[in-house]
Amino acid sequence: MKINSAEFVISAADAQQFPKTDHPEIAFAGKSNVGKSTLINSMLNRRNLVKTSATPGKTRLVNFFLINKSFSLVDLPGYGFAKVSRAMQKEWGQLIELYLSQRPSLRGVILIVDSRHGPSAGDLQMQEWLDHYNLPVLVIANKIDKLKRSQVLRQLKDIQTKMGLSTVPIAHSSLKKLGREEIWKALHPWLSQ
Repeated sequence: MKINSAEFVISAADAQQFPKTDHPEIAFAGKSNVGKSTLINSMLNRRNLVKTSATPGKTRLVNFFLINKSFSLVDLPGYGFAKVSRAMQKEWGQLIELYLSQRPSLRGVILIVDSRHGPSAGDLQMQEWLDHYNLPVLVIANKIDKLKRSQVLRQLKDIQTKMGLSTVPIAHSSLKKLGREEIWKALHPWLSQ
């Protein structure tokens, strides 16, 4: 996909701040520090549009980005081991649930799994929740460059089996620029609705 424009819209701390739009939206979900923000930057071929950090829990709000003035990518707070209070994690969970369950413009969710470790309990719980709400899901095996070449296929098959997927997840590496075109191709039907 050719990216002509990509702009930050808002960081929403509550549902009242979600932008009113009729553009299709695609959300990015995954555990803390799995690389959601980096994946968005990689897909857009930008370095710093979406703020990234090595510290888990950097994304604390629901961040909206308008792409080509025709659709939005939405960076959700991570779940799991973020170094914040349980109360803050609960707030994030409620905000994510509000977004995912009540957003009419949401076309699907990219669920990002760390290719080195496979799906976490949180990833499987998120997948189950998305399935319950009949939300389309695209699973991405991120950080594929951290694996030895001989491990890649085995890890992808393992993720496929553990998540009950009909196909292997798309392998992605922002460092090696792998998987970007495959992701855009998979998203095309969502953006054409």
